[in-house]
Amino acid sequence: MKTALSRSMLLGLLLLAGNALAQSAPAQALPEWDKLTPQQREALISPMRDRWNADPSERPRMLERAQRWRDMTPEQRRQARKGMRRFEGMKPHQRDEARALYERMKGLTPEQRDKLRDEWKAMTPEQRREWMQKNAPREPRVPAPPR
Repeated sequence: MKTALSRSMLLGLLLLAGNALAQSAPAQALPEWDKLTPQQREALISPMRDRWNADPSERPRMLERAQRWRDMTPEQRRQARKGMRRFEGMKPHQRDEARALYERMKGLTPEQRDKLRDEWKAMTPEQRREWMQKNAPREPRVPAPPR
């Protein structure tokens, strides 16, 4: 789930930068990167630069996520955005459940994932709480920095 969360944060920053650019640019089609003004480029880059400088320990992960995003097909990007929007709309306990499920599913075969997904859907809230206590990620989660 770290990856999805990380993608979500990266996409959020890019969307914020895009919103800043959209607010300052006319409604017409925007040019290729090389034809952007220095101010437009700065509006796009500055949130990422600030994040890069804020936490040097996150730089390897940020770079890895950017490279992985670049390598995705348009369909994979669409699916990633859909998942990010869904995750952002979750309540905190639902996010914790999603993280735990993701961590657990990472090491499973596709058949085992399908089985766990079906079992999860059939669980009562109490059974899910019990599952979470047994399977919650071992690392404490560090809250994301404010945006």
